[in-house]
Amino acid sequence: MGLRYGPGMNTENHNGPAETGQKDETHFGFQTVEREQKSGMVRSVFNGVADQYDLMNDLMSVGVHRLWKTAMIDWLNPRPGWRLLDVAGGTGDIAERFLARADERSRDGDTSAIATVCDINEAMVGVGRDRALDRGALERISWSCGDAENLPVASASVDAYTIAFGIRNVTNIEAALVEARRVLKPGGRFLCLEFSHVIIPGLKSAYDTYSFKVLPALGELVAKNREAYQYLAESIRQFPDQETFAQMIADAGLEQVKVRNLSGGIAAMHSAWRI
Repeated sequence: MGLRYGPGMNTENHNGPAETGQKDETHFGFQTVEREQKSGMVRSVFNGVADQYDLMNDLMSVGVHRLWKTAMIDWLNPRPGWRLLDVAGGTGDIAERFLARADERSRDGDTSAIATVCDINEAMVGVGRDRALDRGALERISWSCGDAENLPVASASVDAYTIAFGIRNVTNIEAALVEARRVLKPGGRFLCLEFSHVIIPGLKSAYDTYSFKVLPALGELVAKNREAYQYLAESIRQFPDQETFAQMIADAGLEQVKVRNLSGGIAAMHSAWRI
């Protein structure tokens, strides 16, 4: 991107505590809500769509989200013996991809890589754990309910921290990024996959129409929850653009921040390291 992201370079408040004299508010989609209310509202959204979450991802992205997640694992390049923390990873698909790729890299059958899935939503964790059980994939994946802003994980204990399509739902993104740095070992990798801001002008108009017309209708038809997918479209528009989010990552103390756009910026990956 041609920019250097370093601590303290940007003091704009994106999603942190309110300034003195202002109400302690944040956004929930296009609504303004009390900060303390947002996590419960997000939890309610995902409680309502947990059973249909993977199916809806396939339908609304025409399967492209699978290619994006493969690109994420390609860039992460997992190794045997690594420990992954996948935050907001309720369905477990990132954790399973991580383990499969780490095993592929082993030349001597080393299957020592392990993964922990941490999600604030109990319904999502339950669905993911049940599906992993059905596939016989529970042995090397542990599951926990926890808040990205206050992870139930020891400091400097994981080799990689991933979060896919989850960080925009966090009330205080800055706090979550600081937590990511805390749990990573020195030399550990941070990798975030998230919907982002379209960088191709001709694509933006079509994407806006799809987001605000098709997605809510699809949510109503398949998941019986139009409001959840209206929130999805709105939350994407509220999320910082690629450069702003990169700066937030650097301000949290992570280094060597890099960005890769996917599908013209519909999604983007942000990579960083704890040095």
